[in-house]
Amino acid sequence: MATKKTPRRTAERILESSLALFNRFGEPGVSTNAISADLKISPGNLYYHFPAKDDLVNALFAQYEQALEPVLDAAPAVAHVEDAWFFLHSLFEVNWQYRFVFRNLNELLSRNRLLEARVLKMVEDTTQQMKLLLQSMERNGALLATPLGWASVATNMVVVLIYWLSYEYVLNPRQALEEENAQNAALRSGAQVLGLLAPYAVDAQQTHLRRLIETYTASPAARAAAA
Repeated sequence: MATKKTPRRTAERILESSLALFNRFGEPGVSTNAISADLKISPGNLYYHFPAKDDLVNALFAQYEQALEPVLDAAPAVAHVEDAWFFLHSLFEVNWQYRFVFRNLNELLSRNRLLEARVLKMVEDTTQQMKLLLQSMERNGALLATPLGWASVATNMVVVLIYWLSYEYVLNPRQALEEENAQNAALRSGAQVLGLLAPYAVDAQQTHLRRLIETYTASPAARAAAA
C-alpha cells in the first residue's frame, strides 16, 4: 500500500518559489503578488507567513548561512592546490544556489539593516576562513610564505567570490544567471580565485595550478575533448 506524502508546509513552499523567482529575475523584479500567483495562493496567505518581502529575503539568507557554514569549516583542512580547487568550487556552488543575493547585493543592503549586519558577518567569516586556508597551504608546503601576510590575498579572494556573479551578469545579462550556466560560471569563478595563488605556489603546485586554470577556463567543447 502506497504511503501518502505529507504536504509541504506553506512557508516552505513560499521560500522555495521566492528563491527560484529571485534567482531568475532578480529580487527587485519580483513582487509578492508574483510569488502568490506562482504558488496559486492568495496574497493574504503569503502575508500571513511573511508580512514583508524583506522577511522573505532574510529567511532565504538564513538558509544560505546554514548551507555556507559546513563549506567554510573545511577551509583549515585545505593542504594543496587540488584541495583548494574543490573547496572553492563547493563555495561557489552555494553562492550560486542563492545567487539573487549577489546579483542585487548593494540594493538589498541599502534598505535592509538586518541583512546588512548579516552580510558583513558573512564577509568577515569567509575572509577569516580564507586566511586559515592559505596558512594551511603554507604549512603543507604548497605556498611560499609572504612577508606581508595573507590578509590581502584572502580579501582579494573574497572580493572575487562575492562579485563574480555580477561580472558574469555584465558580460551576458540575458543568460548569465540562468540555471544551465551554473557549472561554467562555477568553473570560471574557481579558476579566477585560484589564479590569485599563482605568485605564491611552489614549483610543483604551480604546474598543477596552471593545468587546472587552463582546463576550467577553456570552452565546454574544449574541456569535453580533453576529457
